Amino acid sequence: MAPSSEQSPGPGVGVGPTSEFSLFFRVKEGMGDSLRAALNELMKTPGYRPGDYGMAVATIHEARFVLFDDDTRLAFITSFDGPWDSYMEDFFNSGPTLELFDVIFKHTESYGGLPDLAAEKAFILGAQRSAAAYARNYPGTVKEIRKAERVAAAFQRVLDHPDAAAALQHPALQPLLDEAGD
Repeated sequence: MAPSSEQSPGPGVGVGPTSEFSLFFRVKEGMGDSLRAALNELMKTPGYRPGDYGMAVATIHEARFVLFDDDTRLAFITSFDGPWDSYMEDFFNSGPTLELFDVIFKHTESYGGLPDLAAEKAFILGAQRSAAAYARNYPGTVKEIRKAERVAAAFQRVLDHPDAAAALQHPALQPLLDEAGD
């Protein structure tokens, strides 16, 4: 049975161990082009470049910024594993991520910097709106998914080994072979 959406322990809606997180901001007058340029620079940063999968906050499934209403509004939408307070602490202590987000959020109204965790939480909560609905297509955490990818790659190396045929004759390995055939 699929997990149902439920209220998470913090802001947002949770499914299993993962919560959604949606923030909406007003862009300061005349800052749309500058913000778009800052977002383009973010996409050149390790962990955020297309194809990079090493974000500093390792519990994030995905993160996206969307400029809309003629670049007068900004949405930041993500999902993450674990409790909201832990996510906020990881974000605040992530070093480069906090600096990168400062470069982005300075273009928004009501942003006064993030001098401490309390200021970060207040800024975030002021812009946060819970999703009316949230669903996921997979049950795992980021950590579990990364482990599954490593196990799959290791199993593929076993299958590719010249001596694998003899070793893989054992009946206990049949479920793995059946999955590998997909």
